[in-house]
Amino acid sequence: MNEAERALRRELATALLVDIDRLTDDLVADIRVHSPLYASSGPVAPGDLWSACRRNVELALNDLGELPSSGRHIDDAATETGRLRAEQGVPLATVLRAFRRGGRVIWQAVADRMRDRPPAQQRMLGDIAGAVWETVDRFSSVMADSYRLTTVELHHREDSRRGALFEALLDGRGGDPAVAGAAAAALGVPLRDRYAVVVIAQDPASPADPGPVLEAAGLWSFWRPRAEVLAGLVRLGSAEPAELAEVLRGVVRCTSGISPTFEELPLADQALRLAGRALATLPAGSGAVAALDDRLVHALLGVDPELAERTVRRYLGGVLRCGSERQVLLDTLRVWLDEGCSAHRTAGRLYCHRNTVRGRIGRISELTGWSAESGEARLGWALALRALEGAR
Repeated sequence: MNEAERALRRELATALLVDIDRLTDDLVADIRVHSPLYASSGPVAPGDLWSACRRNVELALNDLGELPSSGRHIDDAATETGRLRAEQGVPLATVLRAFRRGGRVIWQAVADRMRDRPPAQQRMLGDIAGAVWETVDRFSSVMADSYRLTTVELHHREDSRRGALFEALLDGRGGDPAVAGAAAAALGVPLRDRYAVVVIAQDPASPADPGPVLEAAGLWSFWRPRAEVLAGLVRLGSAEPAELAEVLRGVVRCTSGISPTFEELPLADQALRLAGRALATLPAGSGAVAALDDRLVHALLGVDPELAERTVRRYLGGVLRCGSERQVLLDTLRVWLDEGCSAHRTAGRLYCHRNTVRGRIGRISELTGWSAESGEARLGWALALRALEGAR
């Protein structure tokens, strides 16, 4: 840039600064015409928009004319604008469009003042236009970087707050209406609905967050690592826990327990404990997924391992000591009980004759000392078999 152009730019900038209030009025009006959001006076009040535009126009003109302070505060102003608009929730595209409108208004004001200039100065118009848009581009770039950084910080801050309130629910502090209300608002869910808590055993093969897959299935969820499990709150809506379990089986591939449904967020801590009970009934590393209501007997037996062991010894001790017959007798007993103690149906499932089934059940009675016709024996056998499953 030669001295003649520098002097012309200084002269134009100085003249426009004298008329900066009118220039600001023109800019604000132009922005509001081209942006419904700014026109609504919603996130950005009219007075705030006018003040920001005036400051930015002043800095842009200082930068164009290389006037005192040019370049010293323009980046700070752009950074502040980006941060503020991100906090106000104004879309970045809308802010950038406003900046372009600002460049257009400034350039039009420069062009108007150049209209009657001598030819030598007219030839500088292209370079001056480049300088105007270079300033606008610089301002826009700094602003956009600040906007994006602030957005990341806001998301991190909000995510941390959501996580803290979720932990408060799981810790049992949801009984405080203020905590429960804040948690519901932060998570974006109602206080009352149909929910379940899921706990997934931590495993390198498990996804960091099953949320996207559940969302694709129409189930909202929120997850956080907790001790040795990944804990999640799932909004079931009209779905049933069995549907949730089916979705999890398709994606998680890690041992998971599901609580019974509950209808108030403050009950999430109880649901967490019950989901943990369901998880505890499943063999570690099995990849099984189960709802507590489908594992109640296993959960009851798991509460007191000593009693479970005594149940096994009392009702199945003789079978467990019988050597080579053991597995076939246990398998037959399991199917026989599942089939309502019907030899005919059991034979169909095991591909053998019903008399073979009767013989095996008789052998179990002989080994255990319990009559197959006894209701207590059948209950004891069923409980002992469940206890054996849990001990594997």
